Amino acid sequence: MEFNASRHHLPRFRLSTAADLCVETVSVASDTSNLGVLELFTERRELMSLPVLEQDRPIGLISRNIFLSQMSKPYYHELYGKKSCIAFMDKDPLIVDAAMSIEELTFRAVESGEKALADGFIVSRDGGLAGVGFGLQLMNVVANMQAERNRQIMHSIAYASVIQRSLLRPSDLALAAAVADAHLEWQPRDVVGGDFYHFAQYPQGWFGAIADCTGHGVPGAFMTLITSSILSQALQQQGPADPAALLAEVSRGVKSMLGQQDGSSGASSSNDGMDAGFIWYEHASRTLHYAGARMALYLLEADGAAIQSIDGDRMGVGYTDTPADYQWHNISVAVPPGSLLLLTTDGLIDQIGGSRDIAYGKRRMRDALLAQRHASAAQAGAALLADFLAWQGSQPRRDDLTFFVFRP
Repeated sequence: MEFNASRHHLPRFRLSTAADLCVETVSVASDTSNLGVLELFTERRELMSLPVLEQDRPIGLISRNIFLSQMSKPYYHELYGKKSCIAFMDKDPLIVDAAMSIEELTFRAVESGEKALADGFIVSRDGGLAGVGFGLQLMNVVANMQAERNRQIMHSIAYASVIQRSLLRPSDLALAAAVADAHLEWQPRDVVGGDFYHFAQYPQGWFGAIADCTGHGVPGAFMTLITSSILSQALQQQGPADPAALLAEVSRGVKSMLGQQDGSSGASSSNDGMDAGFIWYEHASRTLHYAGARMALYLLEADGAAIQSIDGDRMGVGYTDTPADYQWHNISVAVPPGSLLLLTTDGLIDQIGGSRDIAYGKRRMRDALLAQRHASAAQAGAALLADFLAWQGSQPRRDDLTFFVFRP
């Protein structure tokens, strides 16, 4: 009976190839008897899998559990004891080269089925035996690698959140200077999000925008960078007094930057864009000019019995089905003193919750706002958020949440 021992080198760096999983083992020649294998398993209780070699090349793998189960059957000692061990070996084990990456090894192990994970696999080098690897060890390494990758990704996303929040900071300062009584809520569903806002102060008034870009997380955040940049350029070129023209300019910019074609969504074109509400408020006349792209502005006058809905156009900004020459419309509204206004993305309205797991909805939003008609905008916004969170309960957040409550 011939036994061979392979050498095992412990990895000094992060595991990356099958060689890093290679465990020291013994092997047997193909003409070794089953009694010889039984003796080896009896002496080496830690030995779970035994490679079989022919002319120093691995041809099979004997599983300890399967072998001992077979040899414990009546008369098997007498029938098979002196016969070659190839009778009980796996003739088609998973054999991988030591240089194979962990990623490829994982795919190969899954393709090989349960036996590669349960009984292990053979690691070869230059055709000869290098050692064996085990499924539990492989799964542990893959889990650690995935955890490390996730950690790196989350670290990158966390830093992206710092960047996104920094880009919004000038708007926070402008809003605080322009509107004395307001509540602005911005909560990405994930660490970063696809909602954004933009505020700017001017001698005659102030400009405000709330937008909901396609996507959440990182894709949505990329869209906010694109659209907010285009909006900033449009404001510099056209000024703030025509919200509808600004929507059109942003739409053209998005379509141009993303390579969108009218009515087409070919392989090279994205079908992305945003819903948005743009506001220009004039101090002297107390007039609000509003243009919306699939977003409404809600107005509660001081002595009003109900909340008015100032609906925007039913056409999104960007997107392949929005005509390049589409013109949004301005709606001018005189805002009486004491009026309370709300502009929100659909993350508020569409959130599932309550005892029946249904959407928060516009009716509940209106009722929550009506209940705060005599409160400050800051208090009304805080109350609306509290009601929303109570409604959400244990339900997962469905979308980014952004809303703006203000009294001009």
